[in-house]
Amino acid sequence: MRRFLAYLALAALAVVPGSCRQQPAGVVSVTVIGGEPKLRDPALGPLSAPEAVLVGNVAQGLVSFDAGGNIVGGLAERWNVSDDGMSYIFRLASAKWPDGRDITAEQVARALKRTLGTRSKNPFKDALGAVDDVVAMTDRVIEIRLTAPRPNLLAVLAQPELAVLREGVGTGPFNAVPDPQAPGSLRLTRQVLSADDEPAQKEEVVLSGAAAQRAVQAFAGGKTDLVLGGTFADLAFAQHVKLPRGSLHFDPASGLFGLVPVHPGGDLDKPEVRRLLSQAINRDAFVGGLGVPGLAPRATVLEPGLDGIPAPATPAWFATPFDTRRAALVAEAARLFGKAPKPTVKVELPEGPGADLLLQELSRDWGALGFTVERAATSATADFRLIDAVAPSSSPAWFVRQFRCEVTPVCDADADSLMDAGRQSQVPAQRYALLAEAAAKIDDAQLFLPLTAPVRWSLVSARIQGFAGNRYAVHTLTDLERKPGAGD
Repeated sequence: MRRFLAYLALAALAVVPGSCRQQPAGVVSVTVIGGEPKLRDPALGPLSAPEAVLVGNVAQGLVSFDAGGNIVGGLAERWNVSDDGMSYIFRLASAKWPDGRDITAEQVARALKRTLGTRSKNPFKDALGAVDDVVAMTDRVIEIRLTAPRPNLLAVLAQPELAVLREGVGTGPFNAVPDPQAPGSLRLTRQVLSADDEPAQKEEVVLSGAAAQRAVQAFAGGKTDLVLGGTFADLAFAQHVKLPRGSLHFDPASGLFGLVPVHPGGDLDKPEVRRLLSQAINRDAFVGGLGVPGLAPRATVLEPGLDGIPAPATPAWFATPFDTRRAALVAEAARLFGKAPKPTVKVELPEGPGADLLLQELSRDWGALGFTVERAATSATADFRLIDAVAPSSSPAWFVRQFRCEVTPVCDADADSLMDAGRQSQVPAQRYALLAEAAAKIDDAQLFLPLTAPVRWSLVSARIQGFAGNRYAVHTLTDLERKPGAGD
């Protein structure tokens, strides 16, 4: 608790960085929690929050998201899906690279193939596993051929990680240059064409990165208009600072938030022990401590509302009040370990007051069973790591495939076989049934200890009219001062 309070004291004393100084009228200041925004190739590995915001706004994929998470055109001005769902054909808009050369379908196809290549470390490469080939049919027409139907393909293609870069540059909608007035920041500009032959309007955004407490303090002081990239770990910084009413927004994010066993062998690498630990977590207390409206505890790898499958059935123990089931859990712990000292459980967590809250909850709940809980010093020493990830689509495949054997060392080969069969299936109903069966095996072996949904938050000033929460927690910087639908 003292560490938690120390974080909040630091937030109150934070000094606003120079990159958050007041911008001229007409320039929108956006701060993303994290380091400096840099244009990094997604094929090299996962992007940080500032990198993803930058890439998603200075480079486009074939399609992109609008503010509400709906699919809109990117490089492609229109597209068609074959009746059997095995072919997506995109017609590229007439556009140019920053050096003035035309964008061609061959260039885009080559970039997408690189994303799918064996050397690519793009985090969404596996989500495109059904792509058989990417073909340039003409200079402006590109086809993506699949081995099986994938109705969620467009949502994956709209992710910032699927933006097309060529020689380190993208095609907009913004152009980015270093901001001479704010070292470490970038000035993003774009020309917005007006109707009726009126002059084009210039849209400008100054994009910077900052530690969470500094970003919150800058917003509270009116030095930045929009803060993006908040997670459960740093939410308390925003909750314990006086902010304008209604400025704290939460995305209805879909995805995974829970603990993954990562250390094979030993006393903890047993399904019955993992089940004991999962049932001993007071999820209601943790979720209540976060203070996120509408956030609910979870006990299954799949969440309600995914495509093709019914809402997952929660285990019987989940409906039993925590205080009621505790005595049975203490007895089960004694049965499993006898009089021997129970092992220390080491958990890898990020820094931040929300992570401290989770560690306190685990220490209390697992400590009641006789376990000692510690924060893991390194990934190599951890028994469990936290997974906090937003799903790129509403497909159940992404959820279960996070636990296949090539990803995590504690796994189930039978579940992997079901996932592979699902990937190869040509019949959607059969595919979904196989994925649901794989999920049941993951839940039964407790290869994942679910806690709740991912938490993603933003701070939005009254100036920002074009912001909307969405399930992907992806936010465009276009039209930030324009109300959705205005002028349409």
